[in-house]
Amino acid sequence: MSLYATLSDLLARYGEDELAQRSDRTAGQVIDSAVIDQALADAAAEIDSSIAGRYALPVASVPPLLVRLACAIARYHLHDEAATQRIRDDYEDALKVLAEIRSGARLLPLAAAAGGGVAQEAGAAGDGVRVRAPQRIFTDELLARFGRF
Repeated sequence: MSLYATLSDLLARYGEDELAQRSDRTAGQVIDSAVIDQALADAAAEIDSSIAGRYALPVASVPPLLVRLACAIARYHLHDEAATQRIRDDYEDALKVLAEIRSGARLLPLAAAAGGGVAQEAGAAGDGVRVRAPQRIFTDELLARFGRF
């Protein structure tokens, strides 16, 4: 599993003070990189579980949308029960976006998973018709097995 965001991404979005307060479990003064890394790993696991059926993992390059989602999810995990309503809303919004990605309502510029039914890249205008469909459930092999019972 690769991470979708880094400590630098979190610092740029939320600042050193907030990260130090949430990661340093004793004094709240210094950023504890182990705690941050765990929150980022938890965020990556959530993202992976949402996009694995649609996109090939690990991703070669991380789109900015996934960086933003990973930061929101990691921030939520860092705050635990002390999360403000804004942090909860950002987390829930991130989960909604992941659900849209999982359903195919929102596409990412990533390579498709085997049988995921997602085109690797959107074609230029005039390339012809492109069709996107879900993975087949009733394959010829599966239907052939029904005759054996």
